[in-house]
Amino acid sequence: MTSIHIIKASADELQTIRDLGRQTFYETFAPHNTEEQIQQYLAESFAEDKLNRELSNPDSQFFIAWEEENPVGYLKVNTGKAQTELQDDTSLEIERIYVKSSYHGKKIGKLLYGKALETAAELKKEYLWLGVWEENHRAVSFYKKNGFEEFGKHIFRLGGQEQTDLMMKKILH
Repeated sequence: MTSIHIIKASADELQTIRDLGRQTFYETFAPHNTEEQIQQYLAESFAEDKLNRELSNPDSQFFIAWEEENPVGYLKVNTGKAQTELQDDTSLEIERIYVKSSYHGKKIGKLLYGKALETAAELKKEYLWLGVWEENHRAVSFYKKNGFEEFGKHIFRLGGQEQTDLMMKKILH
C-alpha cells in the first residue's frame, strides 16, 4: 500500500466529501438497517446545501485521507456551537470518522483519529468527545482502546428509527 496523506478539505471538495460520506456510511450501517432508512438518512445528511453550510462553518473542519488520488476516509470535527450536543468551548467533538470498508484494518482510522488529537492540541482543548452507535462494536472497542470512557447516551435517528449512541470522552491532559 502506498502512503496515506491526511489533508484538510476545502469547499472545493464538497463532492468528494459527499461521495465518501455516502459510501462509507452505507457500508457501515446498511447491513443493520432498512434500505429506506439508509436512503432517507443519506439524502438528508449528505445534501449539497447541508454540506456547503458545514464546510463553510468556521467551527467545523473536514479532513480527507488520500491514497494518491483516491479518497479512502474522512474526519469531521467540531468546536463551539457547531458541536452536535455539548457545545463546550473546552472540547472538540469528533462527529465523524469513516473509512472505506476495503481499507479497514489498514490503520487509516487511527491516522484520522491522530489528526483529531492534533487539532484538539492546536486549539488547546481539554477533551475530545463523540457519540458512537452502541452496536458498532468495532468503533466502541477502538475508542475504549484509545482512552475514551462512556459518560452517557443519546438517541440517534436513522430514518424513522431511534438508535442509542454511547457518549464517550477522553480527557487530554
